[in-house]
Amino acid sequence: MPDAPQSLVMRGLDAAATAAVAAATQRAVTEGWARRIWDRDAALWSPDPDVQATIGQRLGWLDLPLDFSDRIAELVGLADGLRAEGCRRALVCGMGGSSLAPWVIARVWPPAADGIAVEVLDSTDPSAVRAATAAGDPGTTLYVIASKSGTTVESASFEAHFWELETERYGRFPRDAAGEHFAIITDPGHSLDQFPHREAYRTVLLNPPDVGGRYSALTYVGLAPAALQGVVLDPVLDEALAMAEACRLPGADDPGLALGAALGALGRQGRDKVTFVIEPAVAPFGAWVEQLIAESTGKQGTGLVPVVDEPLGAPAAYADDRIFVRLAPPGGQGDAAWRSTTEAALAALAAVGHPVIDVPMPGGLGAEFFRWEFATAVAGAVLGVNPFDEPNVTESKHNTARLLDVYRRDGALPDAGQPLASEGPLALFGDGVLKPGAEATAAQVLRQHLARLAPHGYLALQAFIAATPDRDRALAAIRLRLRDATRRATTVGYGPRFLHSTGQLHKGGPPSGCFLQLTADHPADVPIPGARESFGTLIEAQAAGDLGALVAHQLPVLRIHLGADPDAGLEALAGLVAAAVAA
Repeated sequence: MPDAPQSLVMRGLDAAATAAVAAATQRAVTEGWARRIWDRDAALWSPDPDVQATIGQRLGWLDLPLDFSDRIAELVGLADGLRAEGCRRALVCGMGGSSLAPWVIARVWPPAADGIAVEVLDSTDPSAVRAATAAGDPGTTLYVIASKSGTTVESASFEAHFWELETERYGRFPRDAAGEHFAIITDPGHSLDQFPHREAYRTVLLNPPDVGGRYSALTYVGLAPAALQGVVLDPVLDEALAMAEACRLPGADDPGLALGAALGALGRQGRDKVTFVIEPAVAPFGAWVEQLIAESTGKQGTGLVPVVDEPLGAPAAYADDRIFVRLAPPGGQGDAAWRSTTEAALAALAAVGHPVIDVPMPGGLGAEFFRWEFATAVAGAVLGVNPFDEPNVTESKHNTARLLDVYRRDGALPDAGQPLASEGPLALFGDGVLKPGAEATAAQVLRQHLARLAPHGYLALQAFIAATPDRDRALAAIRLRLRDATRRATTVGYGPRFLHSTGQLHKGGPPSGCFLQLTADHPADVPIPGARESFGTLIEAQAAGDLGALVAHQLPVLRIHLGADPDAGLEALAGLVAAAVAA
């Protein structure tokens, strides 16, 4: 059996924070929150009967560790059959909760010697689509189209692209042969009906409809890619079940309840920037927990702002709005050098009053998926929000749809207007509020934008470009310079991925975000079969749609266009940021 979850270790809390955490935990224990969650008592999150009815349809994640243990043989059989036929690669095409769990699993659990390598496509940038298309032999690739609703525009566009690729490859009678290279992960009924070629697909994996996308890691969304890679699923679900049972424990011994109560209480105290420090071997887990917390708690003007992949700094780099959460194996396990370095940094932070929460990880991803789902549900109750809806996600989607209608009518998207300033490949566009003057330089415009950062705000870099390791490094360097200059929390998200995760927080959470939206040209575009717009037009409409949603919420946003070469644009942006913060 997996090791029992160990207690949290909290330090650095002042008297007020200590009292707040103790009060929230005691309330949760006294009012029986853990039992009520397991009893599906939706009144824990809302007194509204209609909201309670909706919540009742989103609590199926509680049963997944037990329910999916009966489906392991099915997934193993699917993987064995594909390997026997020569399949060597699976490309998961999805967004948000449908793509982030596979993305994490593919990086934390490498494929077995005879496993099928899993990759993820969750970008509509044409260069990302081209790279995913060229990365493997279509004859040995399985395309896994994942969408809870069946109507996600990105997933539908990916399906159209790869379906045409496969049917052209098979020539005159393509349908059945091409279908053998496709699998669906979706919900039954209406969602399944949205897939135009569903009857030809090799397999259809239907998830429980009462599980929301961001809570779906222990459904087919995460378990099917894991099985394809050759991961042995029994221990994964065993450790998830052990964590689920631990989350039934009475009192503060419940690891999910204790964590959620602490995060919610500290968030209400103004410590709402939850900064993750994660063991390198499982560091990709941060991307999944980021979307879980952001989309679940960021609404009604409140919420927790998850900060992942931001390097640890000295205490002087931070304002008094942080919580630091370290995830690492207990005791002396794991990366000793990393543990030593982070312990010294976290001890210095705790010494000056920054709360530090150590979360021992005796199990693996299976246990942590469940722990954080339960903790997030508890944190939602502390914050007074419904952690199972996403009311602001549709705003950008509707804006995008309207812009695409304009494109289909006029043959072009609305013009962005004249830039506020230009420098090299960069062009800077404002939100209608920023008015730097006709003679302002690009550095002056950026400096004025950064001056709009709220005292306890955060700075979000939203990069509507394809992700690459070089761009990861460039954005990491830019965020670090901004963090050190402003003492504000920084986040980085690639669009349109973040629209399905942190996008809810940006529009519905604390109105303290300050946004830098990065866009680029698409000189080598890719058409979307059956659509008038291309992938380049789609991602441009998505960027413009999100900018419009931020402006509608009166949030400060500056769009920086990087030109035709995003790498050269990011290099120029690094210089621009250095100049802007030098003063």
